[in-house]
Amino acid sequence: MTLSGDVCVVTGACGFLGEKLVRLLLEEEKLSEIRLLDRNIQSELIQSLDDCKGETKVSVFEGDIRDCELLRRACKGAALVFHTASLIDVIGAVEYSELYGVNVKGTQLLLETCIQENVASFIYTSSIEVAGPNPHGDPIINGDEDTPYSSCLKFSYSKTKQEAEQICLQANGELLHNGGHLATCALRPMYIYGPGCRFTLGHMRDGIRNGNVLLRTSRREAKVNPVYVGNAALAHIQAGRALQDSQKRAVMGGNFYYISDDTPPVSYSDFYYAVLSPLGFGIQERPILPFPLLYLLSFLMELLHVVLRPFLKFTPPLNRQLLTMLSTPFSFSYQKAHRDFGYSPRYDWEEARKCTSDWLASVLPTERQQINLK
Repeated sequence: MTLSGDVCVVTGACGFLGEKLVRLLLEEEKLSEIRLLDRNIQSELIQSLDDCKGETKVSVFEGDIRDCELLRRACKGAALVFHTASLIDVIGAVEYSELYGVNVKGTQLLLETCIQENVASFIYTSSIEVAGPNPHGDPIINGDEDTPYSSCLKFSYSKTKQEAEQICLQANGELLHNGGHLATCALRPMYIYGPGCRFTLGHMRDGIRNGNVLLRTSRREAKVNPVYVGNAALAHIQAGRALQDSQKRAVMGGNFYYISDDTPPVSYSDFYYAVLSPLGFGIQERPILPFPLLYLLSFLMELLHVVLRPFLKFTPPLNRQLLTMLSTPFSFSYQKAHRDFGYSPRYDWEEARKCTSDWLASVLPTERQQINLK
């Protein structure tokens, strides 16, 4: 199955994953039209798509995901929506009301618009943080969608992503205005890396400030399995194609899928070292402080955040959920996605690492210069 001749909407089209998804759609599918929806659409991005868009019409819908009229115009006549737009916040810098408004309310409004405008298929980009880890740091090694796990999410970002995912999956089978039925599924990518990843860039900046030595923020044994952005984007397209098939549609509808690839399981810190060591970066042998002491400091900083909130904005650089995430083995298989809609990673670890390292090398001189000027 292909998406040839279809009209597709990509929300968050200028984001890290969204932009890669748009480019891959233009390269691989002969779409009638692709509609880019984002709060801020960069003109440079639109110009850069000229070489790969072929006969596909590229339309821009700039504005807030909570703007009902914008959503109606973007979805009118569309067959498929890829909903990658989200506010990502792992340190508590964004107010809960804003996270909820974009991540939950925005998803709900978009689904309602799809029903009104007879959009047949909806793919939601969820997050591994919906699964956990839980506050106890209970590990999962090579888990799957049926692995039992008691998760109690404390952090606002995780909670809003979980609620949005539930809204999406519950909308599966909803009656469209034309008599058809909406099919929905959610993809839960692992930590996504690759060219353009702001989190990898942030760790490189910290390493520059620390004399080209990366800070060890996670234990070696706390292995996770990151996914390359090209493979995460490919999984979305393969899921979209599969929803065109009535039998696969019946299997996939209302389900979530973990999306990983063949990146070797490794701790977050050792992953950053793997992509930055070719650029001359070293890494600390062990975390600066033992985990129990870091956990206590995180708790105290969270208390300080609450106490100071009425008077000034203080964002703790570390919190208990982030610390637990960095310290817990948490990896998942992509085999269900392979069985149900044929997902297979295209980019192997060596290619993905090289592309990521090459991108970091290209921005390193500018980053060094900016940091040295401060």
